[in-house]
Amino acid sequence: MQTSSDRHEYPAHWEADVVLRDGGTARVRPITVDDAERLVSFYEQVSDESKYYRFFAPYPRLSAKDVHRFTHHDFVDRVGLAATVGGEFIATVRYDRIGAGGAPAPAPADEAEVAFLVQDAHQGRGVASALLEHIAAVARERGIRRFAAEVLPANNKMIKVFMDAGYTQKRSFEDGVVRLEFDLEPTDRSLAVQYAREHRAEARSVQRLLQPGSVAVVGAGRAPGGVGRSILGNIRDAGYTGRLYAVNRAFPEDRKELDGVPACRSVRDIDGPVDLAVVTVPAERVPDAVADCGEHGVQGLVVISAGYADSGPEGRERQRALVRQARTYGMRIIGPNAFGIINTSPDVRLNASLAPEMPRPGRIGLFAQSGAIGIALLSRLHRRGGGVTGHTGVSTFVSSGNRADVSGNDVLQYWYDDPETDVALMYLESIGNPRKFTRLARRTAAAKPLVVVQGARHGGVAPQGHAVRATRLPHATVSALLRQAGVIRVDTITDLVDTGLLLARQPLPAGPRVAILGNSESLGLLTYDACLSEGLRPHPPLDLTTAASADDFHAGLSRALADDTCDAVVVTAIPTVGEGAAGDAALAEALRSAAAAVPTKPVLVVHVELGGLAEALSAAASTAPQAAPGPAEAAAPAAPAQQPPAVRAPEGAHLIPAYPAAERAARALGQAVAYAQWRREAADPGKVPEYEDIDEKGAAGQIAGLLARGQGLTLGAEETCELLGRYGVHVHRALPAPTPDEAVAAARTLGYPVALKATAPHLRHRADLGGVRLDLADEEQLRRAYAELSELFGKPEELRPVVQGMAPRGVDTVVRAVIDPAAGAVLSFGLAGAATQLLGDIAHRLIPVTDRDATSLIRSVRTAPLLFGWRGSAPVDATALEELLLRVSRLVDDHPEVVAVTLEPVVVAPHGLSVLGASVRLAPPPARDDLGPRTLPAY
Repeated sequence: MQTSSDRHEYPAHWEADVVLRDGGTARVRPITVDDAERLVSFYEQVSDESKYYRFFAPYPRLSAKDVHRFTHHDFVDRVGLAATVGGEFIATVRYDRIGAGGAPAPAPADEAEVAFLVQDAHQGRGVASALLEHIAAVARERGIRRFAAEVLPANNKMIKVFMDAGYTQKRSFEDGVVRLEFDLEPTDRSLAVQYAREHRAEARSVQRLLQPGSVAVVGAGRAPGGVGRSILGNIRDAGYTGRLYAVNRAFPEDRKELDGVPACRSVRDIDGPVDLAVVTVPAERVPDAVADCGEHGVQGLVVISAGYADSGPEGRERQRALVRQARTYGMRIIGPNAFGIINTSPDVRLNASLAPEMPRPGRIGLFAQSGAIGIALLSRLHRRGGGVTGHTGVSTFVSSGNRADVSGNDVLQYWYDDPETDVALMYLESIGNPRKFTRLARRTAAAKPLVVVQGARHGGVAPQGHAVRATRLPHATVSALLRQAGVIRVDTITDLVDTGLLLARQPLPAGPRVAILGNSESLGLLTYDACLSEGLRPHPPLDLTTAASADDFHAGLSRALADDTCDAVVVTAIPTVGEGAAGDAALAEALRSAAAAVPTKPVLVVHVELGGLAEALSAAASTAPQAAPGPAEAAAPAAPAQQPPAVRAPEGAHLIPAYPAAERAARALGQAVAYAQWRREAADPGKVPEYEDIDEKGAAGQIAGLLARGQGLTLGAEETCELLGRYGVHVHRALPAPTPDEAVAAARTLGYPVALKATAPHLRHRADLGGVRLDLADEEQLRRAYAELSELFGKPEELRPVVQGMAPRGVDTVVRAVIDPAAGAVLSFGLAGAATQLLGDIAHRLIPVTDRDATSLIRSVRTAPLLFGWRGSAPVDATALEELLLRVSRLVDDHPEVVAVTLEPVVVAPHGLSVLGASVRLAPPPARDDLGPRTLPAY
């Protein structure tokens, strides 16, 4: 791409790939002087009606002057963007900065006139909406705050694009033209519109991959065996409902089929559309296959082939080229190095994976970045025994491999709307965009459980092939933020399956109170201890004795479920001598019938060497949750014939998960209780309060002036106090004391009693080292303290002593806010002191923080009792502390240039608080963030 000859260099950071409303992709980029021929070709394909709407008059062709005007931009006052597919324009947008009278004007004029033109064949795909987001972001970057557009009244489509964008607008009608003016400052509504469009587009793009009407396997071998031939057989044997094709350039020209499947030498030779191509050829031949698919109009790719970023730097570049090539044609990619995809829906029945057997249909969605872990998950959910026993079905399965394009975020968008998925299980080795993942997870978790296990969390580096943003936050912090968003984070694959089974089969518990009953006192006590370890509140176990019959279990479970002081029941069972399979079946039926009578409380079984019981309890394939009173769902069709025979649950059975160990059942139940509590709290997330004394405009001006000095800086004491003061955060004044006489003068200014502190980096906030003297009542005490510090720690220039007025006694705390490049803005709180630092007792919340977040934040640290009257001490002013947290959150949220704030110590007294130390760091805001226009990860 050549650089424009005008004032500014080509802004490469404006380039972006976007997903359109129909799930296809397009590339958005600035228009340059090299685009003259593309522009003319594009204009020739636009209908006369669209041209009339654009220019308000018949305009059959562009003149040479028009072409020059529309391709020569200074990228400041005149900007043009194009949406391209296959390298050709499908839509354009431009703005021209104007002054008060509507004539062209340079900065500082902050208004621009904007106009669109979309090729008729691509209208209705959401191209104009995506371009509006991007041109608005560009305009804001260039200091433009308002757009104006003139539209003919009959041009309803374009009027709707502007009206639906969510910006604050003014509309007028004059001389037969509709004039629209709107501010470009993002609003809650404009962000909501943007997120809704993003959701629809990304969900649709995954839907096109998981619900294709036709599939081509590229690289299906002529001889039996091999990856391509295996996947072709798996698709065919699963009973795929669409059209299936085998593709291999090595096929003889006269070959028409392979294993009963139509065969072609190239995708281009297929007579009819192809929605999905599964690419299994060696990496060096993939570009040719992608080109064939793109030219034929294939909508998406699953690339099984390895040899990309998983194989080193050369492979990483090959992977970048693959993504760029696919997006050129508007295609999305799962992979490369993927295990494949599965959709068990009866309307699709697609097994485009290396799994030799199709999983049973069910209500659990699976996503795995690792093929090996994907195999393990499918195996555990498919077979009896091994982990949680019994059958559990899958709705969809995606193994993303190197996750070059389609990621867990995209699959979450799909699952949120998917009526076939009730529970989402994800194995993640890295999170490419944690900020977006957290946002999507919060929305998904409010509707259906999301269980995540993170691999490579202690390795310090992302797995090969995963391009991720570096994070400065420890794993524990990221995990805490995920839990805040409603994610059920577990540590092992076993826990992932255990928790998923419970959430898929049982209702959410209303609280932590657990009844325990069974025929073994010892197993009951083990379960009791396990529940306590998971933070549950178990009742004393009820021992039914080893002589208990199935009827005794039925009666005991019925009584427990009817108890209003019980939220869940764990049934423990050991073998009964001589009972065998018939006894297992009778016990399973007794438990199912009792549980079905009260379908609002979860029931779990802990069994010891009762495989028949576990199979009888969960033999049905359906995993639909029993969430409300009413007739239980009918069992799904029986398992495939290749499975060993099992005792079948009757129609309408209430499925009960069975666990071979008490601690596994307790962990799963503990996760369900915590998630249910989050769901209840998420229904009322609180609000971000407004404070009338906040000077947001003044802070913005101060920040802009400070950043004019350089790219990033830590503010001085006076600047820090001034900026924080604009948000109602007042720092206790401290005066430098480089000599004893100046310390005395400072004390006279502040008034006794005072504190003398050493602020050298190795002594700051380390009262335990003795670098602080408090309650100095007069000059004599001050001079003595000054001499003591100098004798202990060195010369004053090494100590950097300051004098500060005494604050009311209280509890020392620390408040921090940081902009992490991956997680976004994070607010942290903890008590000050070495013990807290040693134990890592810090709590975190995502910014912006609501009033409910602030209340829970200060109560989340383990040392929180020290704030609320521990051992008879006076409780601190929690309301003042919460307000301080909210004000710091507002500062960082309002001004992304504020990348770090530290308040230490904050002394919280019974009445009010005192901020005794503060630091602020500024840096230019990022060009793109999660509040910017929709864009796919760059390659």
